[in-house]
Amino acid sequence: MSKNLIVILGPTASGKTHMAVRLALDLQGEIISADSRQVYKRMDIGTGKDLDQYTVGGRTVKYHLIDVVEPLHEFNVYEFQRMFYGIFSELSAKRVTPVLVGGTGLYLESVLLGYDLPAATVDEPFREILERRSTEELQKELLHLRPQLHNRTDLEDRERLIRAIEIETARLKKAEAERSRPDIDALVFGVKCERAALRARITQRLKERLSRGMIQEVENLHREGLSWERLERFGLEYRYIAQYLQGKLSLAEMTEKLNTAIHQFAKRQETWFRRMEKRGISIIWISPQDYDVMKETALKSL
Repeated sequence: MSKNLIVILGPTASGKTHMAVRLALDLQGEIISADSRQVYKRMDIGTGKDLDQYTVGGRTVKYHLIDVVEPLHEFNVYEFQRMFYGIFSELSAKRVTPVLVGGTGLYLESVLLGYDLPAATVDEPFREILERRSTEELQKELLHLRPQLHNRTDLEDRERLIRAIEIETARLKKAEAERSRPDIDALVFGVKCERAALRARITQRLKERLSRGMIQEVENLHREGLSWERLERFGLEYRYIAQYLQGKLSLAEMTEKLNTAIHQFAKRQETWFRRMEKRGISIIWISPQDYDVMKETALKSL
């Protein structure tokens, strides 16, 4: 069968975004980002959005799941998967090839392995609405949700009524999510660099980002209302620069620690990708110079 999704994964600074953009343009496709931090608005330099890369030779590729939520929002894999399914289905209906690119292994797996994810949090506002209704209204609601009610005691106790409505509502939402889950058959490429080359790229990219104003970006986010604690939870660039801005680290200490942390992060990404292979995800490993091989393989598979 023909593949309906191209995936390009790899560790940070491996060049995967550049390759994905070229492929999306050649296939007349669109990019879907699988990056847990690029979803946040105004977090540009530190997350490596590099949106100028999305234009090649005067042609710009459309992208999704970048700049979609405010930094105060706690984005999660459940939201990513739900949004991805919606975008994937829309592109497929238009016969546009989706190219999923990123290095967040959990997000990639949630799509490739079809994670069965519940809603992330308890719906407290919904419970408050139910609490304000009369017992008779609650009884009608439950019978509407489940006409063939076997346990009639649920209708007699108010607490059980509310809990039963919550359960039925959650069950219907899950059933709806399962119906909307598209069939995905992905062709997965992994961009792999030699260790020394990747280390050099990481260090050089960090220098470039610092020169482009990454420290100022973190300072601006704090000025807008993001606490130091929240910034540090974003990890890597935001954690160490936040510590520098609080006077906990000197500029030299921050740069050295951050550089080391990014190298360690790249290793953890590679470990995650190896685990994905053990879980049954077939990955075709290529070098950043193998674009033509990747393009030819993709064209044959679609």
